[in-house]
Amino acid sequence: MKGTMPQLATVGPPRLLAGLDESAWMDRAAHTAVHGPAPELNVEELTALAEDIGLRGRGGAGFLFARKLRAVTDSLRRTGSAAAVVVNGSEGEPGCLKDTALLLFAPHLVLDGAVLAAKALGAHEVAVGVTRWDVEESLRRAIAERGSAGPGIRVTRLPERFVTGESSALVRGIDGGPALPSGRRIRTSESGLGGVPTLLSNTETFAQLAVAARLGAAGYGSVGLPTEPGTVMLTVAGTHVVETPTGLPIPYVLELCGTAPGQGVLVGGYHGGWLPPGAARAATVSRDSLAAVDGVLGAGALLPLPETTCPVGETVRVAGWLAEQSAGQCGPCALGLPALADALADAADGGGQRALDTVRTRIAAVERRGACSHPDGSTRFVSSALTVFAEEFGAHALGHGCGRPTLGALPLPAAERTPTTSPAARIGGTAPAPAEQLLVDWTLCRGHGLCADLLPGLLRLGSDGYPERAVISVPARMRQRALRAVRRCPALALRVEVAG
Repeated sequence: MKGTMPQLATVGPPRLLAGLDESAWMDRAAHTAVHGPAPELNVEELTALAEDIGLRGRGGAGFLFARKLRAVTDSLRRTGSAAAVVVNGSEGEPGCLKDTALLLFAPHLVLDGAVLAAKALGAHEVAVGVTRWDVEESLRRAIAERGSAGPGIRVTRLPERFVTGESSALVRGIDGGPALPSGRRIRTSESGLGGVPTLLSNTETFAQLAVAARLGAAGYGSVGLPTEPGTVMLTVAGTHVVETPTGLPIPYVLELCGTAPGQGVLVGGYHGGWLPPGAARAATVSRDSLAAVDGVLGAGALLPLPETTCPVGETVRVAGWLAEQSAGQCGPCALGLPALADALADAADGGGQRALDTVRTRIAAVERRGACSHPDGSTRFVSSALTVFAEEFGAHALGHGCGRPTLGALPLPAAERTPTTSPAARIGGTAPAPAEQLLVDWTLCRGHGLCADLLPGLLRLGSDGYPERAVISVPARMRQRALRAVRRCPALALRVEVAG
């Protein structure tokens, strides 16, 4: 998915995507001609506007923007320090492109919203964190067009990882540190960029703010639901970006993009949850409507699962990728998620009811114990799949399967897709991979014993604390676990090779 270009569509008159039917990139002149000059509001006016339109963060958690503004304002009053504004444009979700679309094609709208907030708070700096080179280039062009008037604007390209978008990871990365969650329960509104109170929200949120400031609360609420006014940006099937008023039926949005609910729709991305077909057909683009069917809008992704692919294999693929995206800084994430992914693969590969029970045990061991939201979001995805596709998981656990291949309908970055020898690929009927073996290099091995903990039942330690054998055959179902042991061996004494 790295470098994927979104296909744009709108339902009704566009707001955030206005003007893009005539221009592939909105320069400053075209942007001003379409949207008009950027207004200026003081912090009280801006907070009142955000409250009147019920503006929420559009990055996943959905926090009320007015509450964020108040939190920063309160911190400024207490500390007397400066403020900063941070735009989260990282979008590490493989199935999301909406923020990327805004930054690629309409960057001035996003910058207008961020500068508006910065001026209201008296901030001297706006920082934008991104992960794609083309997005960085688009922003640098836009920043150059704006000149030096107003708050300074800088863009920083960070590693393309799922956890880069976590607030503390983003701030640390922009500040020059590792783009990894800090694990500290300190709000950015109290101590963010450079240690000062920071207003942080995602790309679409600032674009919506810029539109609302021009239209006013009444004009902004002239479309959409009275309880959830305005429009929403959605990514559909990992390729289409749609701007739609709230309240539109989800099946209509899917149909507009040439797809249908299929076996179910993953709503909110890989930290979201599955809607069965009936619930998806009844739901609308609305937080309240989705909540009524146990769904969340989250990062604004709608990922329908076609009838032709195996839901179990798709779930195993994504769970494995989520485990690899761990920041590696806490046990529930670094150890719990890989263990969960392995248990899920074992269940999918005919491990029986005991394997399914192990999956649920692993979920319980991870939930609400992580240093950031990644473990909880990942277990939410797996738990939802187990519920919506319970029959398919039961059949796979008993060794029957569903007879469908795993087509990769749920998008993953091309460089990080699960290898063809993974359980997900075998579930889909891929030809068996060559036999492999785990080799122990005795010149390097120091008897740490970590490999035995990672490969119980495959690798045993002798009475001296060293592996009993130098060559161990690796069953296909344990390949990912063996590779993980190779990566984590402190002495670099392990490797996996094709059996000669």
